[in-house]
Amino acid sequence: MTIIQEHRTEVRSGDIQYQVAVVTRTEDGEPERVTVTVGGERPDGEPVVEGRLELDVTSVATVAELLDTSLRTFAGGGSRRRSRGRPAQQGRPWTDEMDADLEARWLAGDSVTELARHFARTPGGIRARLPRVGCDPEHPGNHLPTPPSLREAEEGAD
Repeated sequence: MTIIQEHRTEVRSGDIQYQVAVVTRTEDGEPERVTVTVGGERPDGEPVVEGRLELDVTSVATVAELLDTSLRTFAGGGSRRRSRGRPAQQGRPWTDEMDADLEARWLAGDSVTELARHFARTPGGIRARLPRVGCDPEHPGNHLPTPPSLREAEEGAD
């Protein structure tokens, strides 16, 4: 059985229409392949961009970063690499496991600074995440108090 997934994007810049199509193909017993097709043409049909890449799925992230850096450098826009002082996980999504670990460490008494170092995040990112896992960022080692609307529901259930 063959499974195909496709994502297409079209953008107009000036009078040129650009297209990118990314297609993944998985076949029984065969490794997943990704095909990237890029095109762009002027109104008279003259191509300004055309190309195709065939990639093993394991190389997609590396090739994407390589193309991004190379094309930005060539176009004079420079690279979008992280600044040296930026934590490695800043801006990345949190997992359920990370949330559970954050809550446990906060309740065990870890400071915001220690948590920021452990999770490779900024102290502000840690303070912003604590309420989302039910912890009080103003009172180390504590959960948030139950809001009045939930207290009434809990009292009624007793």
